[in-house]
Amino acid sequence: MSDVWAGIAGEFLHLYPRGGRILAVAGADAGRSGVAADHLEAALLAAGQTVERFAASDAGEHALRSDVVGPFREDPKRERVLLVSGPATLLGDRARGMWHFTLWQLAGEEPPYTVADAMVDVTDPEHPVRRLADYCACDVE
Repeated sequence: MSDVWAGIAGEFLHLYPRGGRILAVAGADAGRSGVAADHLEAALLAAGQTVERFAASDAGEHALRSDVVGPFREDPKRERVLLVSGPATLLGDRARGMWHFTLWQLAGEEPPYTVADAMVDVTDPEHPVRRLADYCACDVE
């Protein structure tokens, strides 16, 4: 397992240490999001977490909320992580509020999605790289 995935799992668990927590892995390629989620799941399991997985299609925000997230949240004290992977729409305006933590995976020259909590470049799947996409809108002289 790469240190990148262990680092992201550690960051997530630091921010959300208990209860029912929801993490979304998204990107331009839903299949690649699933592979990234596999690695993140391994890191969470290595950290002693119980993980439930869901691979989202383009079902839409309402279906995700009612069929997946709603039932998961019915027992908020149960110690577990719901790890949802899928297309870019997981982090769309209407859906991104469902997740406690979001990860955007990208490859090559794909643009970063700076709303995500973490970004990982998986151009070389064997050597993922954490990306930071800082943005400054200040005047610099």
